[in-house]
Amino acid sequence: MKKVTIDPITRLEGHGKIDIFLNDGGDVANVYFQVPELRGFEQFCVGRLAEEMPIITNRICGVCPEAHHMASLKALDDLFEAEPPDAAKKIRELLYMAFYVTDHTTHFYALGGPDFIVGPDAPPSERNIFGVIKKVGLDIGKQVIETRAQNHHVIEMLGGRKVHPCAGLPGGWSKPVTEEERKELEAIAKKNIDFALFSLKTFDKIVLNNPDLLELITSDIYTHQTYYMGTVDDENHVNFYDGMVRVVDPEGKEFVKYHPKDYMEHIMENVESWTYLKVPYLKKIGWKGFIDGMDSGVYCATPLSRLNVSDSMATPLAQEHFEKFYETFGSKKKNGRYQPVHFRLSTHWARLIEMLYAAEHMLELASDPEITSPEIRNLPSGKAKGVGIGSVEAPRGTLTHHYVTDENAVIQKVNMIVGTTNNYAPISMSLKRAAEKLITKGKVIKDELLNKIEMAFRLYDPCLSCATHHLPGTMPMIVKIINSGGDVLDTFTRD
Repeated sequence: MKKVTIDPITRLEGHGKIDIFLNDGGDVANVYFQVPELRGFEQFCVGRLAEEMPIITNRICGVCPEAHHMASLKALDDLFEAEPPDAAKKIRELLYMAFYVTDHTTHFYALGGPDFIVGPDAPPSERNIFGVIKKVGLDIGKQVIETRAQNHHVIEMLGGRKVHPCAGLPGGWSKPVTEEERKELEAIAKKNIDFALFSLKTFDKIVLNNPDLLELITSDIYTHQTYYMGTVDDENHVNFYDGMVRVVDPEGKEFVKYHPKDYMEHIMENVESWTYLKVPYLKKIGWKGFIDGMDSGVYCATPLSRLNVSDSMATPLAQEHFEKFYETFGSKKKNGRYQPVHFRLSTHWARLIEMLYAAEHMLELASDPEITSPEIRNLPSGKAKGVGIGSVEAPRGTLTHHYVTDENAVIQKVNMIVGTTNNYAPISMSLKRAAEKLITKGKVIKDELLNKIEMAFRLYDPCLSCATHHLPGTMPMIVKIINSGGDVLDTFTRD
């Protein structure tokens, strides 16, 4: 038995490793996506005041603090039975759209995109943001930086800080929007739309018009048929901030649609002995292991999932690209909606369509005069009811915060199911599938091959800082090939 270890995985937030076990014949026997970090937030939040949770939990991650801030606020709205005024909801959602634009920009251009824009076989020294800028041009690199900067400015304007916003309160928001700010937000939203359209055009030119990359996307190396999860509005449009959680089966039929407060009726969490990260699954089907198909309880919650569970997009330009997405992959309509796309690498394209939707919806919100209303908070009128549950769509999947308190709103128990946790089983399955297809007897294991295995992981844009908590300090990669006798045959390092 030989063992290949990718430790830690590169271009993600947090720390994890991949162990690939080869049998004596040189084929893949098993693959483990192991998360060696121990999560601590659910425990050390116990004993804190509930009102502190939006500030504490957004420290979970510096990449997606806005998602935790919003999920926590909605849990407090529920806990204190304080429904925010419409203006406050719109301010929250406007900030969240700016966050989505900058987050999806980061993943496409810096984390996942290099595998396509620069190429999966390019040297590691080029497979990064600098390689992307070299490929698309310095001016485009400046646009990427400007887009992130202007949207972080929006987050600071509305949320009080560029990172780890602090403006949210139970029942509303702490800072109103002035007319001058509204006009500035409107202008930034228009720039976001232009940038999203440019990014989609770039993806079309570099990826969709490249037969080799298109073949890679549609290959069985990166294909899985699972259930899909995402939040939708009353019209079954994609919605990041509010709505019902919808789950469809591998054929696209609605399996269940539930209110986020009822998540425990539908989601269970399995525990494996070799990892600290829990493995969620659909309760009504049960845990059948790391397998896909109609009879498996495994589900996926990603940008691709959100498109697969929705009937359409809520904004016109995003809807045009939504239709192009499904038609490109030959998806047919059944009962008025497209059947799911199962090519997991297409998640990168879905992410750009979401970026365009976020930009368009941001413009809708910024153009709404009600957003300048001074009525931005309803004060809680009574004691905490004991339980508060809030949910949003984080860029990486459905995010749920669940708090249990005493009558004085002191936290007694916390449960958080984050996007990466939802996707633990699909990530593990995708890694195994890629390893099985790419590593065969007699094949030399090179960096390019290991990168294609990592691509099966990277498409999910995982955030292990959200799922676990630890400071690894450095991010080298060490790959060891070990035979069945335990002897190290070769070692690869990536600093």
